Amino acid sequence: MSPAPASPAPSKAPESLPHRQHDQSTTSESQPAASTYSLPEPLIRLELRNLRHEATGVFLKNLSLHHDVADLNRTVLQLLYMPKNPTPASSSTLSTFRPHPYKPHIPGTRSVTLIVRDIDGVAYTTGLELDDEHKEIHFSLSYIHHVSKSSKDGVAISKELKGVICHELVHCWQHNARGTAPGGLIEGIADWVRLRAGFVPPHWKREGGDNWDAGYQTTGYFLDWIEQQHGEGSIRRLNEALRDVEYDEKKFWKDLYGENVDHLWSKYCKSLKE
Repeated sequence: MSPAPASPAPSKAPESLPHRQHDQSTTSESQPAASTYSLPEPLIRLELRNLRHEATGVFLKNLSLHHDVADLNRTVLQLLYMPKNPTPASSSTLSTFRPHPYKPHIPGTRSVTLIVRDIDGVAYTTGLELDDEHKEIHFSLSYIHHVSKSSKDGVAISKELKGVICHELVHCWQHNARGTAPGGLIEGIADWVRLRAGFVPPHWKREGGDNWDAGYQTTGYFLDWIEQQHGEGSIRRLNEALRDVEYDEKKFWKDLYGENVDHLWSKYCKSLKE
């Protein structure tokens, strides 16, 4: 969920299933992840609630919708689940505490409907009440209008729109410890993916503070520091660790990185002053 006043909580993750590999007798470290794993390709739909609204035109003008959303979906899945050089878990040296998963356990999301309508805030993601494997991303026309008036050019508009969609797509695919993970961690993972995908807004900055789980870019940059300190795949493993278990803060971080989250946060805040 992108920052907004009084918007719904992220929907719970649907049941996940390991995704099958393509038929291959061997796996080479030099092969890209995309050639080794089969990424899900959900049905992607668009719903425009008000064609007369000026922001609808802005939205259509600054996105190539026939491929942009699918490309963003693929990027999200790669960052959350795909090792750059996929190898069996037994040979992983990325972490002493928890190797990255050889087979990604990707939630079974079957469709994503992007609904552009006039709502407060920026955007939010939810699942259908009758079937949570069908997701809806609600994107605010008012916010799109604001972006069009405050951005310097079409490139900046397109980047911000893609950034919001990227963030919301993470909520369609991430694990959430059966709904028990801190909201700040859930939002931080989404902004970490947005950061790694290259859609960084000009107002973002690395900053500390009292709480590691303040959410959004504050937690996103903290997670990025963890990725740098503990190696490629550290946040992918964190997401995997949120699958099918309830969140136990002390055990969760200790198992992953060998120390508690408050200690990690303290080290991160100290690094910002160096």
